[in-house]
Amino acid sequence: MYNLFSNFGWSNGQRFCFEIGINSLKDLFSGKVSLKKIIATLLVISEIMGMAIFKLPIYPRGEELDLTGYELVVCDEFNGDKVDTDTWFFRSLGSGNSGCGFNCESQAKVEDGNLILTAEYLDAEKGKYGEGWYSAVIALNQWYCKGYFEIRCICNKGEGFWSTFWLQSGHSYDLQSNGGIGGAEIDILENSTFDFPLKKFRNCITQTVYCNGYDDNDENIDKCQVRAAGDDIYNKFNTYGVKWTDDEYIFYINGKETFRTSFGKGVSQVPENLIVGLEIPNILPKDIAANKDYKTQMTVDYVKVYQLAQ
Repeated sequence: MYNLFSNFGWSNGQRFCFEIGINSLKDLFSGKVSLKKIIATLLVISEIMGMAIFKLPIYPRGEELDLTGYELVVCDEFNGDKVDTDTWFFRSLGSGNSGCGFNCESQAKVEDGNLILTAEYLDAEKGKYGEGWYSAVIALNQWYCKGYFEIRCICNKGEGFWSTFWLQSGHSYDLQSNGGIGGAEIDILENSTFDFPLKKFRNCITQTVYCNGYDDNDENIDKCQVRAAGDDIYNKFNTYGVKWTDDEYIFYINGKETFRTSFGKGVSQVPENLIVGLEIPNILPKDIAANKDYKTQMTVDYVKVYQLAQ
């Protein structure tokens, strides 16, 4: 299926969406067919085809989140006055270098029951690593293999930096992950649509599974990605989650399924690190890079982790 449209220049993500549409059509006639089911299925298929061909967003129309049999093992509602380092660590590489700037603990503050991650330009006196662009990324000390992971947040406004919530099996994107079984990057939330020319597309995020990092393309397995719509994501709190089971990843926005996949050779079978961040790009847009007064923030209400009860 993935090779069928290679001459069209489609990405693996677009091909993946096309396959979802075909499978939805097959499912329509696999059981009892009703007018309601036909209408609902055709609506989903039209959105999936729009995503595949024109990269349009899909809307959360799937099953309601059901956590029966799961128990809450992490619940940080950020009610203190600083990041709880018994739960989290600040994620930076040695000198804090990240993209075209630095990750630093100074950019993560807890106030009024929220975690606020701030990206801004700091001069040499204020910046821990010297003059430059700063932001923050935190990660859980405890790693998990499977479970349900959820964040409730307001995405940052503006271009350049982007809000993220994701799982990663290691720091290297060159790892040989055996099609995802040996480790995958699971992006529950990535937002970089604030500057989209059409307003209706600005309230969209991407949800992605990377099976072999970015650099190797073993058996043409790279990533599957869906662009899904939230509800006024730059001004309102939305929830974003993934249920990582023995068989598949099921993605959600506001408790409704967006899509599910076992893309690659199957789901990751190794513990992974849960990460929250306001990411710094390698290159900032020229207008932002020239504006030292620019500032953008991601606001997090809570992060929760559930595990199957023993």
